[in-house]
Amino acid sequence: MTRFLRQYTRLAPVPLAPEVLLHQADEPIGLWEDTERGAGTQQPPPFWAFAWAGGQALARYVLDHPELVAGRTVLDLATGSGLVAIAAARAGGTVTANDIDPLSLAATEANAAANGVRVTCAGGDLLDGPPGADVLLAGDVCYSREMTARVMPFLRRAAAGGALVLLGDPGRAYLPREGLTARAAYDVPVTEALESTTVRHTTVWQV
Repeated sequence: MTRFLRQYTRLAPVPLAPEVLLHQADEPIGLWEDTERGAGTQQPPPFWAFAWAGGQALARYVLDHPELVAGRTVLDLATGSGLVAIAAARAGGTVTANDIDPLSLAATEANAAANGVRVTCAGGDLLDGPPGADVLLAGDVCYSREMTARVMPFLRRAAAGGALVLLGDPGRAYLPREGLTARAAYDVPVTEALESTTVRHTTVWQV
């Protein structure tokens, strides 16, 4: 991970949440190819190396409304770079960041250290188990039909059990709108190489 961070990323402020610094990549393809070469097998995209629109919006919302997470246990699902987890930690939450990608968790640890906050990292797939937190945060998780079909029931169970569940989404095609209440919206600067645009209109939804 140290080699990837040095070779492909630079520590820079997040556009919509400049209070947070992340190791961010400018060019996704070379990084993705290198992670696959290093692993010797097909790897997921390097979600951990970019500040995705849904995560940026959710981080901004949490930073602007710290009372939502302060003093509460928080699970950041599919944490990617750790952006949302770091924002929640800055806002006073006791935060666990979850991802199935070990590189994501390593990047989250490095990013949390760069921001001087404490985030507990948890690997593995949690979607069949209990939510186990007062607040669930999920940024940009509805990017595929398969992911949406698994993550939305988990988030709805958490909400039904009394957790505050917030979802940041930039209009992905698979997001189901039923049972969602819009809490905020932002025009989020994004990486054109990933999104084919420079700005994504992004909504923070409560489940």
